[in-house]
Amino acid sequence: MHLINVQLGKRSYPIHVESGLIREIPRILSNNNLNQQWIIISQPVLMDLYGNSLLSDLIKDGFNCKSITLADGEEAKNLSEFENIIEKMIELKCDRKTSLIALGGGVVGDVSGFVAASFLRGIDYYQIPTTLLAMVDSAIGGKTGINTPSGKNLIGSVYQPKAVFIDSDLLKSLPKEEVNSGLAEVIKYGAIQNIDFFNKVSVWLDNISAFPYDNAIAECCSIKGSIIEEDEYEGGLRRLLNFGHTIGHALEAQLGYGKIRHGEAISYGMRCAALISQRMGFLHEEERLLLYSTIKKLSLPSLPKIDQNTLMNFLKVDKKWEKGRLHFVLLNRLGNAFVSTEIKEDTIYESLVELT
Repeated sequence: MHLINVQLGKRSYPIHVESGLIREIPRILSNNNLNQQWIIISQPVLMDLYGNSLLSDLIKDGFNCKSITLADGEEAKNLSEFENIIEKMIELKCDRKTSLIALGGGVVGDVSGFVAASFLRGIDYYQIPTTLLAMVDSAIGGKTGINTPSGKNLIGSVYQPKAVFIDSDLLKSLPKEEVNSGLAEVIKYGAIQNIDFFNKVSVWLDNISAFPYDNAIAECCSIKGSIIEEDEYEGGLRRLLNFGHTIGHALEAQLGYGKIRHGEAISYGMRCAALISQRMGFLHEEERLLLYSTIKKLSLPSLPKIDQNTLMNFLKVDKKWEKGRLHFVLLNRLGNAFVSTEIKEDTIYESLVELT
């Protein structure tokens, strides 16, 4: 097992990474079971695949556990679904000692975390991510939230889980396209902070069927954990994790949530950011092309026609704008990212050629 500890004082928590781990969760959580109520929050398909077995195992081991489901897809990250979960928890007579278990991808984790942060002003929750994207990114670091028609994650909070349990066996039920979407985030970690890891990932992608998921996931968790330890609330260093996300989030908002996978949008965002980095005199062309060729190994689908003016309008309501300036993550070189507030609108427009 890989064990990564995120050190945040009283908010510290472990990240467990091991294939087959979901079967061990009742045992691992046994010391945290103090006769409180436990609620698994998931989606119908995931309850059929894993949730009902986990629920049965927890009950068998003495947990007072029930489940609540939310709708499938990114569309479920909305205020209505959030309110529905809160109402169901009230009906179940949940209290401040209740613990939530988020079983799902980024949507389930983000909504469940926001519920945990909000219900009775804060209750404990645990993450069991079921997608690669969630395993390496959204389940770690405490970002929670929901979308609005104007943009992604515009309502939310930073609220850390008590633990994260990552079982790479859960990836076996995912379609290839979903796994490849998550691999985009794996590429991101190497690109922003660890060139050696980036080079390893690039080689591993030549034979995806033998990809060492546990090792890659653990390395991503370690990188993100170290960043969170230094900058929990995204005042500086944590912004680097947004590489590719500024344009990526705008793409998701313009095309419609659920119409493009998050990792696919981020891949195009990374390409745009790399082109901006080169044109501003930071990134060498050879490195930009190496990033492109690595992303290309994911065999991502082509984008539909993008209206650039509409995309720019979505960019302007992104939460990365502060005091009229956009905080945009660029690359000095592969493995070394930084945040710039000096990017002109015309420069962003020019980079959108990567979306055609």
